[in-house]
Amino acid sequence: MAEVERIIARYRKLVFITWFLTLDLIMFGAFVRLTDSGLGCPDWPGCYGQATPLGATHHITQALEAMPYGAVSFFKAWIEMIHRYAGSILGMLIIAIVYMAWRHRTVLRNTPRLATFVLVVVCVQGAFGAWTVTHRLMPIIVTTHLLGGMSLLALMTWLAAREKGHTAISPAIHPMMPWAAAGLILLFVQIALGGWVSTNYAALACMDFPTCHGQWLPQMDFREGYSLVRGLGVQSSGQAISQYALTAIHWTHRNFAFVVFIYMGILGLKLRHEPGLRYPATLLLVLLFAQLLTGLTTIFFQWPLLIAVLHNGGAAGLVLITVTLLVRIARANGSKIPL
Repeated sequence: MAEVERIIARYRKLVFITWFLTLDLIMFGAFVRLTDSGLGCPDWPGCYGQATPLGATHHITQALEAMPYGAVSFFKAWIEMIHRYAGSILGMLIIAIVYMAWRHRTVLRNTPRLATFVLVVVCVQGAFGAWTVTHRLMPIIVTTHLLGGMSLLALMTWLAAREKGHTAISPAIHPMMPWAAAGLILLFVQIALGGWVSTNYAALACMDFPTCHGQWLPQMDFREGYSLVRGLGVQSSGQAISQYALTAIHWTHRNFAFVVFIYMGILGLKLRHEPGLRYPATLLLVLLFAQLLTGLTTIFFQWPLLIAVLHNGGAAGLVLITVTLLVRIARANGSKIPL
């Protein structure tokens, strides 16, 4: 019996450490993107073919001499490589989770399919991380990489939530499950729109609020703004992306945020009436207001780095809280989400 308890405790500790590293990696990934460090080492998986920027000193120095304010510097190279090292550690931890989930599946009393699916997702995420570099920060690749990170966080939150003790929740709350699932979908749409803003450097396309360029409906170019297959900073025709396209990107993300805020706010208020959901539902409301505040602050203070990173972290927090609510609501009826 003692051996069984040790296995369960070891597995749970591994899951929660991996979940925490996933959240940290998303935050650090935002820091990589916002400091323009995505091409700090313009090859993959190494840095100019070396394991660390120390071995690439000559190449980085040459790049700096050619373009002193370009994408390559020692600072950016280390930021990019630390992100890759952390991603590799995360992958190894997930492999360990899958190994334990299959080997001790009778002891853990949970299907190992979810852990296996997490491994598949992290492998795909790693591929997109490589393509981010090899495709020179192509917006659709970088945005998909962001969504992959959020998906991985959602899955790890689900995996971790299964290992926590059950909270007594009334079965009467179970009909709210489709509404919570719809909220999660809305969050991912908004994250995709936000990622598109960030990867196209459109955060400052509208410098006033609540209007944009002094108008409620400014002149915009949605066709080029949301043309998916194109390089960074250019239109599908190869010409430089216009201010009208950047305005369309920013304006869409800004206004869809109000849809998400209202929907998730109502959802949080309804779920707070259930004692077993009061804490996560309250946290959901707090994070919503924090997201609104950091979003507005990026405009008024012209996108300071710390606030922008916190804004990305707030989105991650909303995802993990919504997934936690979904898992608890599913348990209210004695059912489990598939996997």
